[in-house]
Amino acid sequence: MLEQKILEVWDDRRLLEKDDYRTAIAETIALLNDGRLRVAQPHKGGWKLNEWVKKAVILYFPICQMETVEVGPFEFHDKIPLKRHYKQMGVRVVPHAIARYGSFLDEGAILMPSYINIGAWVGKHSMIDTWATVGSCAQIGDHVHLSGGVGIGGVLEPVQASPVIIEDHCFIGSRCIVVEGVHVEREAVLGANVVLTQSTRIIDVSGSKPVEFKGRIPARSVVIPGTVNKQFPAGEFQVACALIIGQRKPTTDLKTSLNDALREYDLSV
Repeated sequence: MLEQKILEVWDDRRLLEKDDYRTAIAETIALLNDGRLRVAQPHKGGWKLNEWVKKAVILYFPICQMETVEVGPFEFHDKIPLKRHYKQMGVRVVPHAIARYGSFLDEGAILMPSYINIGAWVGKHSMIDTWATVGSCAQIGDHVHLSGGVGIGGVLEPVQASPVIIEDHCFIGSRCIVVEGVHVEREAVLGANVVLTQSTRIIDVSGSKPVEFKGRIPARSVVIPGTVNKQFPAGEFQVACALIIGQRKPTTDLKTSLNDALREYDLSV
């Protein structure tokens, strides 16, 4: 019923004036906020994108009014309220961490001073470290560590575009950037400053011949930033890439630090 109404109002924005459609949008966002609905979810060994839920997020903005929110001496002026009731959720939130209403934080999640946007999902016991950002609709799995300054990109439009997905037990090193719907599979380790977009060349250099990926980091991969040569009209220059230097070994505990994972490959990043 909710999905049908969201699709109807998406096709005819005049319906935004009707209370039952506005209620359907608000109820969808409430389900997102409580974790009873997701923009994308694991499905038959892969991931399923719920486009209608993304549409509801987009439609939520025009039905909300700008309001002033005061938190002690701090003042905000926005359409989307702040998330609340962290104690009941079993979530630790350190000042000045901010999560918007419509995002979901599972039990045991820890937010250092950071930012979580509407539609995002943060799994159980995941750490969002200082000045890390989780963009709209991004999906962060269980027991993930987003280190300081990590930027996880958001996506609303186009509605058919997949969000960034970081699967369970991943370690994302300091200042990494993951955007444009890149999929980091479970237990992968990204060294500091790795930048991943849909056009980034991801090259597995751990074997006798390079193997290239785009838009996806295979499970358990250990990744560092690198460069490749590219020819331009002005000459040959180096452009950024990501290098898979090996696999996270069974001897490496899932809670290992980034340095421990890289030390097995005689690297420090």
